[in-house]
Amino acid sequence: MSIPKEPRQLMINVMYIILTALLALNVSAEIFNAFKVVNAGLVKSNDALDKSNSQLPQQIAEFSKKKAEFAKYAERTAPAKEATDEYTNFIDGIIKSMIDETGGMVPDEHSNDPNDLRMKGYKDKDVTTRLLVDGGKGDEIEKKLAVLKDKLSALFDEADKAVNVPKLALDIDPAWKQSRTHKSWAAYNFSHMPLGAALPILNKLKNDAKASEATVLNYLMNKIGATTDVVFDKFQVVSASKKSYVVLGEKFETDIFLSSSSSNIKGMSVTVNGASVPNVDGVAKYTAAANAPGIKKYNAKISLTNPVTKKVETYSGDFEYEVGQRSATVSADKMNVFYVGVDNPISVAAAGVSSNDLKVSVTNGTARNTGRGQYDITVSNPGAVCNVTLSGGGLTPSTFPFRIKRIPSPVAYIANKLGGAVGNGEFSAQRGIDPRLEGFEFDARCVIQGFVLTYVARRQDPIIATNPGGTFGGQARELISRAKPGDMYIFDNIKAKCPGDNAGRNINSLSFNIR
Repeated sequence: MSIPKEPRQLMINVMYIILTALLALNVSAEIFNAFKVVNAGLVKSNDALDKSNSQLPQQIAEFSKKKAEFAKYAERTAPAKEATDEYTNFIDGIIKSMIDETGGMVPDEHSNDPNDLRMKGYKDKDVTTRLLVDGGKGDEIEKKLAVLKDKLSALFDEADKAVNVPKLALDIDPAWKQSRTHKSWAAYNFSHMPLGAALPILNKLKNDAKASEATVLNYLMNKIGATTDVVFDKFQVVSASKKSYVVLGEKFETDIFLSSSSSNIKGMSVTVNGASVPNVDGVAKYTAAANAPGIKKYNAKISLTNPVTKKVETYSGDFEYEVGQRSATVSADKMNVFYVGVDNPISVAAAGVSSNDLKVSVTNGTARNTGRGQYDITVSNPGAVCNVTLSGGGLTPSTFPFRIKRIPSPVAYIANKLGGAVGNGEFSAQRGIDPRLEGFEFDARCVIQGFVLTYVARRQDPIIATNPGGTFGGQARELISRAKPGDMYIFDNIKAKCPGDNAGRNINSLSFNIR
C-alpha cells in the first residue's frame, strides 16, 4: 500500500504558506480561528498517516516471506517507526506542556457545539518563547530532526540513497538565516508566537516526520515487489484542501482521494454532496465558490471494487472549510486617539491587498498619504469622532473610529522646578516660564501667552505685575532681579496656547520661596 504524496504534500505546503502569511498581520480572533482550522486539518492528516503507516509493516513482513533475501527489508520497518515515534512523542510532550501551563482546554465560546474545545491560553506568547526559545526546546527539535533524518536515511540501501534521501521532508528551511533579528531557527519560528499559531507549525513538523516514515516504508515495499501484488481491504477518504480558510471572492479547492490509493486504481467514482466529480489517476479535484462567509461542510463518497471481496463498496467522509472576510486593520502609530493641531500617523493593511490598492477616507478630518500604507491624519473638532474607512482592492469597506481630543495642557516650569525653595542667584538668572508637554509623543510645542506675578518681600506689601508672553520682561523682570532670601514669588493666571487651540488655557500656578 502506498500513499499519494503530491496532493498531501501540496496540502501541507499551502497550509504552511497560509499560516506564515497570517502571522504577518495583527492577530485577530478570526485569524486564530483560521489557525484552529489549519491545525485540525494537520491533526487529521497525521492520523491518516498513522493508520496507513501502521498497516505497511505487516504487509512488508508477509511479502518478505516469499524470498529469504527480503527479510532484511522487513527488519527495517521497526527502526523506522521507533525513530519517528521518538521524535513525534517529543513534540507531543512539548505541546502538552504548553497547553497544560496555560490552563488546558476549555469550551469554545465561539462554537455552538458544547463539545468543541479550545485552548484557554491560545493567545499566550510567553509560554512559546519561554519553552521553545529561552528553554531550548526549539533547539532540541532542530537537533532531533537531524538525528531522525540520519536514522531514516540509514534504512535505504547505499545504492539507493542518492535518489531516496532527498524525498525525506526533514530539512530545516534556511530562510531564518536571512533574519537580522533572530539568531536561531527556534527564535525565528517561535519567539513571541501565540500558542494557537505555534501548534500548526509543531504539527507540521510531526507531519513531515510521519510522511518521511511513509517514504521509507514505501521504499521497502518496492524493494520486495509488494506494490505489484498488494491487495487492499480497508480504505479511508482523505480531503487534501488547497486552503482550509479562504476569503470572500476566492474559490475553495480540494483534492479528494483514498489514503491507500494509487495511480493504478481502476473503476473509482467520486461524488461530493451527491454530484459526480471526475478523477484522474485516483484523485478527484473538487472546487466551490466562496461567495458567503462561514463554515462550509461537504460530504465526499468514493465507490470502487474491493480487491478482496470483489464487491463494489462505498466509503464516505465529512469535511469542512471556513470562508472568512479579508481582515483589515487601521492602527494609530502613537496613541489610540487623534489630537487637534498635530499630524496623527496611522498604518493601514488588509490581507491579500497591496497597500497601493487601499483607499483611506475620513470624517471630521483629512488624510495625507505618506507612502507604504502610512497616512497622517489631521483633525480640528475636539469631542467629535474621526471615522477612518478602509476600502479598495476588492475589500469590503471597514470603518475604524478614533476619538478627537485637544493636546493635553502643558506643565509650567521655572528653573526646572514646579515651585518650592530656590536660591536667589539661580532664580534671578531665569528668563521665563517653560511650558512642557509631559508624556506626549507628538512633536508639538505650546507657548505662554502671559501671567500675573505677585512679589511678596519680607515686611512689605505685595507688588503685582502682569507680564505678556512667557519671557520675563518689564516690571516682572525688575521684580525678579530683586530676589533675596525670605522673598516669595507667586506666578498665577498662567495662560498657554497649544497647536489647534482657538484661545489660551489656564495651566498650573507656581510659588517660590527664595532661600
